[in-house]
Amino acid sequence: MKTVIVTGGIGSGKSAVCSCLKKRGIPVYDCDSRAKGLYSRRPSLVSQLGMALDTPLKGPDGRLDKAGLAALIFSDSQARETLEGIVYPILLEDIRRWQQRQTAPWGVIESAIILSKPVFDGVADGVVLVEAPEEIRTSRVMRRDGLEREAVIGRIRSQEIPREKADVVILNDGTPQALSEAVERVFFDKNSYISKLIQQV
Repeated sequence: MKTVIVTGGIGSGKSAVCSCLKKRGIPVYDCDSRAKGLYSRRPSLVSQLGMALDTPLKGPDGRLDKAGLAALIFSDSQARETLEGIVYPILLEDIRRWQQRQTAPWGVIESAIILSKPVFDGVADGVVLVEAPEEIRTSRVMRRDGLEREAVIGRIRSQEIPREKADVVILNDGTPQALSEAVERVFFDKNSYISKLIQQV
């Protein structure tokens, strides 16, 4: 199966692009939700991370305190590296299993961080980067997550998106209809780079 990465920083609209693809029946692996699912599928992982980070990560219900973990890793680069060293190899295994199970000729991996993490090198055949101006991204995330502007800007600027690794860039600064049309051009126009890539045998 050919695999295309759809990436972009928080608020760029990569999930909206993947939603368009899902409607067309394209398999999508959402790294963020699958990574969060690891914590429930592997209960020992939460304890392992808590010990490695020297921080209690379980909430009152005994489950992962997701908000607390997010606050920690966005504010402490060393903690983020420790978490990534534990979680990302497990996530890579999960991606590989997902790829092996697919029967479709091509699918998509949605991730904000995958291009900047060497552990994932070689996992996909092509890269589509979704971009939008910072102010638009900030407004989107503030509305979606109820966060303060400063917190959103901090998250935006903490993400490293190596633009030079992208094969195609989609600018998502307009309407949902405009984005849908861009997705059609990039993925389903027979003359587009990505369309030719995923049709290769």
